[in-house]
Amino acid sequence: VQLQASGGGLVQPGGSLRLSCAASGSILSISDMGWYRQAPGKERELVATVTKGDSINYADSVKGRFTISADNAMNTLYLQMNSLKPEDTAVYYCNARTFYRAYWGKGTQVTVSS
Repeated sequence: VQLQASGGGLVQPGGSLRLSCAASGSILSISDMGWYRQAPGKERELVATVTKGDSINYADSVKGRFTISADNAMNTLYLQMNSLKPEDTAVYYCNARTFYRAYWGKGTQVTVSS
């Protein structure tokens, strides 16, 4: 499985961004996908995940502001980010899991600053 994330950028506090992640390869084997982020000097953390059965999980820090979604085939994953805060600044990574392993895409930088 190959993952390509896009949509990052610089946005002012309170603004919005939409991240996309295109999956290719053995996408039929994907059971769930998610977004993680890593800020400078911090460990990578979960942002949101969605399963093939549409079960969704969010980190407490993004609940009510971020929305994760995926198409039925799980070949495209999205993260709609609203009401962005400076503490959301990080490199955002797309993740896909199969029965056997997890796959990671290259990250996309999100910077929230005035």
